[in-house]
Amino acid sequence: QVQLVESGGGLVQAGGSLRLSCAASGDTTCISVMGWYRQAPGKQREMVARIIIGGDTDYADFVKGRFTASRDNAKNTLYLQMIVLKPEDTAVYYCNVECGIGDVLFDYWGQGTQVTVSS
Repeated sequence: QVQLVESGGGLVQAGGSLRLSCAASGDTTCISVMGWYRQAPGKQREMVARIIIGGDTDYADFVKGRFTASRDNAKNTLYLQMIVLKPEDTAVYYCNVECGIGDVLFDYWGQGTQVTVSS
């Protein structure tokens, strides 16, 4: 089991910045992928950024150049630095990890943190 707790959301004006954090606890040694997703009202959840442990980091086209995902291994924490925020970035942002145990892959999600960008 992995527990995820996000923080750092809030209200910001367009053009502003925020940094989201996701603290992982529990059996974190099984984690193979860590990522951020978001869901706006009336829309499907979508991938924002995804870090493959020991591999690449993928970004959605709509955040390239504006958002940066990073990890602090010592703190088991995932970050999402967001700059030049736009009103269309308004959504609930969720932390996600993929955890491999044997041949089974588990998905864990945080509770979400609201990001609201005003125009």
